Parts: sequence; structure tokens; C-alpha cells
Amino acid sequence: MAVSARRGTPLSIDEISAAALRLVDAGGVEALSMRKLAAELAVNPMSLYHHVESKEALLELVCATAARRMSLPTDDDRSWQEQLRALAFAYHRHAREHPALWIYVHAHPWMVANRQMSLWQVLERILRLAGVPEDELRRTSDVLYAFVSGIILSELQGHLPDDPEETGRSLNTAIELIVRGLEGGAAG
Repeated sequence: MAVSARRGTPLSIDEISAAALRLVDAGGVEALSMRKLAAELAVNPMSLYHHVESKEALLELVCATAARRMSLPTDDDRSWQEQLRALAFAYHRHAREHPALWIYVHAHPWMVANRQMSLWQVLERILRLAGVPEDELRRTSDVLYAFVSGIILSELQGHLPDDPEETGRSLNTAIELIVRGLEGGAAG
């Protein structure tokens, strides 16, 4: 690992990803470039290519880093309903913390297609607790993800009232509709 004369310490992939996420949060995905990231890290832009091969690879890394930082509900003594609510609110908080990245990800669906991501695993675990049959897990999780993502996208694009309390009520209404639907066996 090369050490920059200006930095004095080697770059780490975590440092690169954290700095890139800060740049995206501050100026959007469009504002992220290898040059700006290198300046932020006080390295030569070519140093970044020892760790990531392209801006697209960098964005994948940033998305993975942001996803790992999401506070997901654990498998504890709470009911599946409480865990599902906690997951939806965690996902909403995450989107609000990183709106530019969230919108980018949803414009590039292959970024969230990895079913090994913790978000999908937690959602499917909760759906199993709710009694969703194995052969319906994929469809049910996709529909719920699209439903909650639609609410969040509407909020981020300004289609919901610019009132945090009203937005919270809208999200809560969506979550309660999901919970009631699952309780009623609508997933089958």
C-alpha cells in the first residue's frame, strides 16, 4: 500500500468509503469524483485506483458502507410487528441521513438487488416470524420494500407535506397497513 508524501499514512478502504460518503451527503452523487475524493483525503487521485477501480466501484463501496451503518433490529424478544416497525423506521432514518445516495441507489436497482445485504436478511427473518411461507418470501419482501420506498421517495422529492410530524404520520400509516395486512394473511 502506497503512502502519500502529503499524508504520511496509508489509505484504508474504510477511510476512502467514509470520505466518499461525506462528499455524497454534502453535494450529491454528481459531486463525487475521484479528484475531489483524493483532495479530501490529501492523496494523489491515482492512489485511489489502488483500492477502487472506478467511480462506479466506489459508489458500490459507498452504498455497502452506508447499508452496514444502518441500525437494523435484532432478533430479540420483541414481536414481529415491533421488529417490522423498527426496520421500517430504521430504513426511513437511513434514507433521511443519506438522501442523495438513497435516490441514486433507487435509480440503479441492481445496487439493491443483492439479497445477501443485511436489510433483506432481516426483512425475511421478520416475515418468517409473521408466518409468511418460504415460497412467498421474495414476492412479499419485494412488495413491502417497494411500498415503503415509495413513501420515502415521495417524501424526499417533496410530494408529502414539509412537516416532519405529518411525514411521520404518513410513514406510520403505511407501516400499520403493512402490519395489518400481514396479520390478516394477505401475504399468501
